[in-house]
Amino acid sequence: MFAIDAGQEGKDKFAQIAMLDQGDFPIEEKRKANDEIQKLPAEKQDAAWDKFFAAHRHDVKRLNLGRSADGTVGLSLHDDAGRVRIILAVQPDGQPVFRFLGENGKIVREIIGAAEPGH
Repeated sequence: MFAIDAGQEGKDKFAQIAMLDQGDFPIEEKRKANDEIQKLPAEKQDAAWDKFFAAHRHDVKRLNLGRSADGTVGLSLHDDAGRVRIILAVQPDGQPVFRFLGENGKIVREIIGAAEPGH
């Protein structure tokens, strides 16, 4: 799947393009589950969704490209479990960053370039 999203909270703006692997179930199953879960009291809805997704592989983000609320612009690549594994970004101060992450989300290698003077 392909998604485009943008928003603003106060002065913080974001915009992104994402690619996701669709879940392993017909979308109609999710629609039916949604109809049933919406009938539940609000305090029981999260548990019902947890139960649904425990039995159904949900959508998994694989790629994200965009501008985050802090002004960083970048690309992140995710493994088939949705974990971020590679980040290529330019931070708000102009500093480029290239990070490789392990399955646990910790940085295993990082290359940081210097921002140009005046940034």
